[in-house]
Amino acid sequence: PGDFVLWKESAADQPGWPAEFAFEGTSTAIFGRPGWHIECSAMSGRYLGDTFDIHGGGVDLVFPHHENEIAQSCCAFGSHAMARVWMHNGFLQVEGEKMSKSLGNFVTMHELLRTTKFGGRSWPGPALRLAMLRSHYRQPIDWTVRALEEAEKSLLRFAKLAADVAPAKAPTPEFLDALADDLNTPAALA
Repeated sequence: PGDFVLWKESAADQPGWPAEFAFEGTSTAIFGRPGWHIECSAMSGRYLGDTFDIHGGGVDLVFPHHENEIAQSCCAFGSHAMARVWMHNGFLQVEGEKMSKSLGNFVTMHELLRTTKFGGRSWPGPALRLAMLRSHYRQPIDWTVRALEEAEKSLLRFAKLAADVAPAKAPTPEFLDALADDLNTPAALA
C-alpha cells in the first residue's frame, strides 16, 4: 500500500479500482490506481540516460511527481541524481486568469502562430518568445494581447536601433551575469 511506484491510493471521489496486495501472508485491499511516476522515469532513462542535464516542468509537479521520479530513478540506476538542474516554471495565465481548458482560455503556441484565436490575429514567433522571456520562468507568465503587442513594438525598436550597429564579439558581463543568476531573462533583457 505504501509503494508509490506500484500503486497510488485514491479517495472515493477519485479515479481508481479495487486491488488486493499480499505481503508475507497478509492481504490488504486498496482502492487506487497504478503509479504514474514510473512512466517518466522509464522514458527519461531510455532516451536521456541515467542522469541528464535539465529536467523541467510546472511548479505543481515538484511534489509528488518529481520527487517520486527522483527516488525511483536514483534507486533504479544507482545514481546520486536524476537531473543536474531542475527548472520549474510558473503557471500560465491568460489575461490575468489561470490558463485552463475548463475556463475556455487554453491556447497553444501553434494556435498563436497560425490562427486568429487570440487577439483576433496570428502572432510572429519572435514576439511570442520575447513576451515569454520578459517574465522569469519561475513566475506566472501572463499571456495578454497587450503584452504581445508591446513585445512586437519592442522588436521593431530593437531592429531600428541595431540597424547600423556592428555585432558585439561577445555578450556583456552584465547580460551573462543575469543569465547565470537562475536564468534571469528579464534582468538580461533590461
